[in-house]
Amino acid sequence: MALKIPDSMDEVVYWTNRNIDSGKVIAWARRTACPACKKGMMAKPSEKGKIKIRASYYICTECSHKIDKAEYEDTLTAEIIYTCPHCGFSGETSVPYKKKKTQGVEAVIFSCDKCKEKVLITKKMAEPKKKKEKV
Repeated sequence: MALKIPDSMDEVVYWTNRNIDSGKVIAWARRTACPACKKGMMAKPSEKGKIKIRASYYICTECSHKIDKAEYEDTLTAEIIYTCPHCGFSGETSVPYKKKKTQGVEAVIFSCDKCKEKVLITKKMAEPKKKKEKV
């Protein structure tokens, strides 16, 4: 597949580089072109050079077309380069950039190409809850 890591943070909506147990994950979601004018890129709005990171919408840099945050992020694809924490396999994959609630945390979920185990990309400090064993 040969995924290309973005050269600049201006190209991405989401970026993470982290260790998950004994594995590693580098994941990103690239910005897309405006669906209305096809010229500009969709981005968070900015005022006086400062990006409004908590804005609930994305806006086109050329034509000022607005799209709701949830609607826009559902169209994105997360590109992932990983080393599986379960089997040690190194691979690449692309999955829809949709955060799902699992084990008590929101995460982008993908499966290892070799062992088919699920790998969770959670928020930085969020730890998935462990299942209690029955005695």
